[in-house]
Amino acid sequence: MSLSSFSFPTPIVFGAGARKEVGAHLHESGLRRPLLVTDRALAALPVLAEFRTHLQGLEVAVYGGVFGNPTASQVMAGAAAFRAHGADCVIGFGGGAALDVAKVVGVAATHPGDIIEYAWDHPQVRAIENELPYFVALPTTSGTGSEVGRSSVVSEDDTHLKRVVFSPRILARKVFADPELTLALPAHVTAATGMDALTHNIESYLSPAWHPLCDGIALEGTRIAARSLVTAVREPGNIAARSDMMMASMMGAIAFQKDLGAVHSCAHALGAVCDLHHGLANALMIEPVLAWNIEAAPDKFEELAHVCRSGGGGPGLVRWLGHLKQQIGITGTLAAHGVKREQIPRLVDIAVKDICHQTNPRPVTAQDFQRLFEHAM
Repeated sequence: MSLSSFSFPTPIVFGAGARKEVGAHLHESGLRRPLLVTDRALAALPVLAEFRTHLQGLEVAVYGGVFGNPTASQVMAGAAAFRAHGADCVIGFGGGAALDVAKVVGVAATHPGDIIEYAWDHPQVRAIENELPYFVALPTTSGTGSEVGRSSVVSEDDTHLKRVVFSPRILARKVFADPELTLALPAHVTAATGMDALTHNIESYLSPAWHPLCDGIALEGTRIAARSLVTAVREPGNIAARSDMMMASMMGAIAFQKDLGAVHSCAHALGAVCDLHHGLANALMIEPVLAWNIEAAPDKFEELAHVCRSGGGGPGLVRWLGHLKQQIGITGTLAAHGVKREQIPRLVDIAVKDICHQTNPRPVTAQDFQRLFEHAM
């Protein structure tokens, strides 16, 4: 496929080979000393070495200190690397964690204090006032859509609670979305990140907030993910399926500016307490939460069932999701993935405090979260 360029609102270069355009773009923008922010695993893989061959003539430093759920200390170490290199721009290269860190390395490098002080709900939240370094993003997974998001999710190092730095100013100046960067992903990562993208689209559409633009994007993102996720997992070299999943991922992230729902509140709790992969956590919670939500939005569930070709309205959609997960190798209960019953009170406490369920189609109490976690065990 040829490269396509469009803005929504971020300028995006989309298609196989898009990564090869980054070097020329930075040169044309008068930039010479990028800090390449990536995760620990990617830093050692051929995919990063290959990408660097397209950055000829640039003085590139690599910060590869991202791992697991991104933390404030990882951001601050990246900011120190930015200053040590005398960097003039940031390249984010990786999955959601690496991109979330890359988005705010420039904030921490040009502003005082700890990055957590810039989280929107910090009691003495600091403003992002100074000019930020130029930032471009290259996603290597199709899940979070972080490359087009205006928020960065960073965990506190001691409590593991997720905090959100939110500002249009941290949006990438340009995104290079190259599905070839996802070809080497293991099947289980393709499956988990793909379920994250699907969940973003479904929950955004179900949110009762009024945003018809996001509703249209979310429905189409759901349709694209539904038709291609199984193929992307089973045929990892299928560039059409990989392209579909990368597009569905971006669409989910654009749509969820409308907000998400209780599946994500549960997943955020599972990430904080059990260190469960975010996409896997969404996949394990989506059936019980959606089944419980059907009565609050039956017409929307009919639309989702239609685009997923599941039939049967809400119950049919939930059954289809169970079958989809089996096809992509996501099986078992929370308990099968290491979650213990004695952790449920802590999970409930964090889920209740999470902002996402405030736009769930059905109001959620602590008792509701208790039942949902117990059902998923």
